[in-house]
Amino acid sequence: MNLLYYLNYTFVQRAYLAGSFIAALCAMLGLFLVLRKLSLIGDGLSHVSFGAIALGLFLGLYPFYVAIPLVLAASFFILKLTEKAKMYGDAAIGIVSSLSIAGGVILASMSKGFNVDLFSYLFGNILSISEQEVYLSLVLSLAVMMLILLLYNDLFSATFDEEYARITGIKTGRINMILTSLTAITVVLAVKVVGIMLISALLIMPAVTALQIAKGFRAAMMIAISVAVISVLGGLTVSLFLDLPPGATIVMSNAIIFITTLILAKFFL
Repeated sequence: MNLLYYLNYTFVQRAYLAGSFIAALCAMLGLFLVLRKLSLIGDGLSHVSFGAIALGLFLGLYPFYVAIPLVLAASFFILKLTEKAKMYGDAAIGIVSSLSIAGGVILASMSKGFNVDLFSYLFGNILSISEQEVYLSLVLSLAVMMLILLLYNDLFSATFDEEYARITGIKTGRINMILTSLTAITVVLAVKVVGIMLISALLIMPAVTALQIAKGFRAAMMIAISVAVISVLGGLTVSLFLDLPPGATIVMSNAIIFITTLILAKFFL
């Protein structure tokens, strides 16, 4: 069997399409998060999505419709905790994520049969992505990408010198809120691709890979997007041929590209 054989199946086509868009989105956003030392927020919000998805399944509702508003609310709560409660961002992330996991576990223990569905969200199953989820992923991915491009200059300034950006009139508080909101949406979208447990890898690895070899920010963004899309397409293809879990294979593809780039950068750049 070759790749064309698998491409005859609609569910494979959906996986390639949605995976490519979500990968590009994760790479764009991940670069800002890595440079601003906010990488952990993706991991924290992925834990929040666990509790939100568990709640959706418990109530018999479509999980993503429950997860998106709840994860957005959690991102705002993390910001407010950081600003008002005099604590560092990682502490706020830890509090919110641990409460969400605890809530998800309690809901799972009270459930009557949705534990198997919840397990699939933990480790991802992009091959099971529905047509509805593809449309949702494409629309939200394009909307978030457009917003990033529209706010590119403000995001760029706030990323490299937040104090200077504030002095020049950029509303850094609003930018921070937008960045965490976009991260919340991206995390929910990436659940189907690599799963709740592996989302942070899709946000972080393409960005840190690009930063090893890029000579400028725009170049880093293009390289990060390329790495993310290649890792998703390559990982998904390998998982089809070797019958491996798609989410884990995508993350391993990312890791291989990162290690290869690290070695090449050390000896040849």
